[in-house]
Amino acid sequence: MKSTAKREPKPRPRPTASETEFVEPADESAGGWTTLSNGGVANLTALLRWGAWLLLIAGPLLGLAAFLRPAAPAGAAQEPPRAASVTAKDTSGPAGFAQLYVAAYTEAGKGTEASLAAYFPLMRDISLEAAPHTQRADRLAAVRVKEVSPGYWSVTVAAHVAASKKAATKASTTDSDQAASAGAVLRYFQVPVKAVAGGGYVAAALPAEVSAPTTGKGLDLGYGTPVPADTHDPATATVSQFLAAYLAGAGELDRYLSPGTDLSPVSPAPYTQTEVSQVAELGGDFRTNPPASEGARRELLVDIWTTAPDGQVRPLTYAIALKARDGRWEIASLDAAPSLSNPSKEK
Repeated sequence: MKSTAKREPKPRPRPTASETEFVEPADESAGGWTTLSNGGVANLTALLRWGAWLLLIAGPLLGLAAFLRPAAPAGAAQEPPRAASVTAKDTSGPAGFAQLYVAAYTEAGKGTEASLAAYFPLMRDISLEAAPHTQRADRLAAVRVKEVSPGYWSVTVAAHVAASKKAATKASTTDSDQAASAGAVLRYFQVPVKAVAGGGYVAAALPAEVSAPTTGKGLDLGYGTPVPADTHDPATATVSQFLAAYLAGAGELDRYLSPGTDLSPVSPAPYTQTEVSQVAELGGDFRTNPPASEGARRELLVDIWTTAPDGQVRPLTYAIALKARDGRWEIASLDAAPSLSNPSKEK
């Protein structure tokens, strides 16, 4: 009989050093580990080594950059850009203050020094000798405002200064020469004005009386020689009818306006009658009866006579632009000022 004894399996030979160093489980999910070969370990080691060298090199460079960068003060937020000051451009405030100051100064006198302290605080230490309320200033106007430094202006004020009624009456009974000089005289005062906190102003000194500013010579306009108005000319007729409606309320104004032109008549009408006396055209001689080609434009300088309700006649001058539409001339605009012959050379 054959033996039935079970033969024992031979043991597996142990791996040599040249074979895989780590043995992967048959089922990777069971072990939860991922093994690397000798080559993978070498690559990972090289990567870590190069990363360490890069950190060593970059560290000093980053520190130097942080040292050189200007730092903001601790605990302080970055200051936002400051808004541009408007006081240098807006001169209505110092101009109005200077006019009030000159008006008060003109009437002040001995015993009324306090009336000037609101404008010039140091006035409390100054005594006036002239009698108060012997003269007055009318029709004051700031004719020049010069900025000396930010928030500090020199304002020249024009004023018609005349003796008060009481002083004029006294002069007329004592001295005829004094009475003759009691009429209003145009005088000029220079006032130093400084802006103060809160939006107010203060005078830096008493007013200084100065000579009249230079008026300059007449300006050369860019229009041709004026010619007498001919109401048979279509352009002149349109201008004449428009001004009658605009200034004297004679008819509807809209019928003379080009589409898109927005004008309203002067109300209440200051005149009862208007008459165009002469016209001139920009850039050359006035053209009589030119064709009203669609879209054509003309710029005219128009002199007129106006009659007020009291019968007084006064002259006025208008710069008017015309535009052709449907074979007729219409008012395109009332220009803000006549055109100069050479605007770049005018001071």
